[in-house]
Amino acid sequence: MKHLFTLIWILSLLGAQTVIAQNGEIRGKILTQDNKSFEGINITLKDTKYGNTTNADGKFYLKAPQGNYTLIVSVLGNEKKELPVEITAGKILTLENIQLQENGISLQDAVVTGQFGKQSLRNSVYQVRTIDSERIRLRGATNIQTILNTELGIRFSNDPTLGTTDIQLMGMTGQSVKILLDGIPLVDRGATRESLGQIDINTIERIEIVEGPMSVIYGTDALAGVINIITKKGDGSDNLSVSARIQEETIGDEYNAFDKKGTHNENIGITWQKKGFQLNAGVTRNNFGGWQGDSTGRVKAWMPKEQMLYNAGIGYSKEKWNVWYRFNGTDETIKYLGNINVANTAGDKDYITKRWFHQAQGEYHASDKLGFTGALSYTDYSRKTLSTNIDFNTGKRTLSLDAAAQDKSIFTTVFFRGTALYKISPNVSLLPGIEVNNNNASGARIKGSPTINEYAFFVSSELKITPAIKLSPGVRFLKNSVYDAPPVIPSLNAKITLNNVLDLRMGYARGFRSPALRELYFDFHDASHSINGNVNLKAEYSNSFNTFLVWHAMQQSSLKVTSTLGGFYNIFHNRIDTGFDPANPSQTTYLNISLYKTTGVSLDNKFYWKNLQATLGATYIGTYNEILDESEGVTEGLPEFVWSPEINANLLYNFSKIGASINFFYKYTGKKPAYALISGTPVTASLRQISGYNMADLTVTKTLGKYINLIGGAKNLFDLTSIKNTTIGSGHDATGPGFNGRSYFLGMNIHWSKK
Repeated sequence: MKHLFTLIWILSLLGAQTVIAQNGEIRGKILTQDNKSFEGINITLKDTKYGNTTNADGKFYLKAPQGNYTLIVSVLGNEKKELPVEITAGKILTLENIQLQENGISLQDAVVTGQFGKQSLRNSVYQVRTIDSERIRLRGATNIQTILNTELGIRFSNDPTLGTTDIQLMGMTGQSVKILLDGIPLVDRGATRESLGQIDINTIERIEIVEGPMSVIYGTDALAGVINIITKKGDGSDNLSVSARIQEETIGDEYNAFDKKGTHNENIGITWQKKGFQLNAGVTRNNFGGWQGDSTGRVKAWMPKEQMLYNAGIGYSKEKWNVWYRFNGTDETIKYLGNINVANTAGDKDYITKRWFHQAQGEYHASDKLGFTGALSYTDYSRKTLSTNIDFNTGKRTLSLDAAAQDKSIFTTVFFRGTALYKISPNVSLLPGIEVNNNNASGARIKGSPTINEYAFFVSSELKITPAIKLSPGVRFLKNSVYDAPPVIPSLNAKITLNNVLDLRMGYARGFRSPALRELYFDFHDASHSINGNVNLKAEYSNSFNTFLVWHAMQQSSLKVTSTLGGFYNIFHNRIDTGFDPANPSQTTYLNISLYKTTGVSLDNKFYWKNLQATLGATYIGTYNEILDESEGVTEGLPEFVWSPEINANLLYNFSKIGASINFFYKYTGKKPAYALISGTPVTASLRQISGYNMADLTVTKTLGKYINLIGGAKNLFDLTSIKNTTIGSGHDATGPGFNGRSYFLGMNIHWSKK
């Protein structure tokens, strides 16, 4: 019996060796279209069970039995390649570098925001949403708000008095949202994110949105998340290209060709590339004639705006390094037109903004394991209020002498960030960095000429615990020259590959927001206002948790499906808000008075089938009922959160044979409830709300020849002009972005290039 078992074991071993000997191996490397390693690419042998994915160096290894096969190389957002291969037993087949090109109709899959270098979306530890250049073009947008207003979790609010628009992300206001241009923060004078409306839409390559605190990498204000606007950099090939755009749009039923009534957009840009050098320049005019709405006389519901945007850049790149400088300029005037009084005179105001933004960035790759990046920027930003009186009897215009009628606030910022990426091993990477921020302000409504300096050191890492588990812990240390900043900001994110179609992401992060210069040093007093800054403010901070479960449908056919189920919970402390000065109740100041929370769930689905791209998603977001902290007796039994739903759907279809497309964008924003205390005996709590509404746009594009593309369509298909808001007073109508009636537009884009 003993000899029988020995014989069986020897025969089994010989059989196994025979099977192994019949196997062969394929090795290769996958590159992006800019010749960088492409991690996370699916490699399969068609109609077999054999497959693998590329590693961090873009390399793959695959064993299979001897025979002839079709090798499939695929990932969402890029072309799929099919290559015939022949596997020979006992031999290694090495394939030369395989390059994948991005596919315009699919998802832009390579992301950079918060990443350890450019990498595929599926391999990112963070849950990142992307909006690529093709989708931006198909919207017929003249500003970023139009692109974002149908995104889940994003809402806009318009201030008709100042002519500004602010953003909310996942229930948190704009002062908790970090706006970046190529990874560099944009400067705003106060809580609203005016900078979003002062970026040239024609220069944007894509937009990346990361939800949840990113304070370890990006510092203050990144409590709700980060919106990174990435500009066009050229494709590296030697050519000369010229682009031009003209687009005309009605505002409701108001329109006048090329000026005044309606929206008028013109742009021209030029790019030259030769042997690593690149030069580019462009100018854009945005003219918005305002919107009368239900207003009477000269006063408009939306104020007219004239905006000139300038950009210029120069860059140079070689094999291991590249450097570039870019200038972005904004010259904007928003006009308030007052009604004519009995003396046949009127008071007007011009809100004049000038933003000169200089940025220089560079990268150096010392080796496959070590690289450095640096960014330096200077922002000169001013907002001027020019108040004048016009006498219609004589036609003479004079400066207003009223208190605080004339004002100019100036903000300058010098920003530097330097990072080093060191790959200790294939499984361990470190990203240490330093950041220096110098902020200055002056003006009639600013006490003195204050300066704030902030210094930070941060380090993040990526740890591949197993092939399926990736962790990214990080910490930020900071010192501020004015206030007591949180000394340590930690974060921990994880990505777990459950199987070849399911990914799980989880994260905890501490977020913080520095008190703005305006909140620290504001000084505004007139007949209606008495507002003081508070130099004793503390930084806001938050504890935030999120998780996302992502399902990727098998990509063996032309149908591709991605579904993401997410949830988040945020707790904010020391929230800065306005209140009566305890030392002088007749004065208003800024105080750390609020506890605030947000929570919610989301479901986002993306479908790709041949020339069709569709998305369908929903969120249900809860915001803290703030009056719970004000009167316990009155608020007993009230819910901790009030909830608001959102639903969005986008449908894009490309008729490739005739060079045309039809595109539909829709979003339902549900009612947003809020409780308010009503004075009386006794004090009572009242449920109020901002009403829900539907927004939808429809666009059609058509290519004419090699260089011309036409686009036309209708925006605000439901003809929305206002929404009811009963959270203030007894209720009034409130305007928002696009809430000026159904509009129609027609545009032409021209792009010419020569090698």
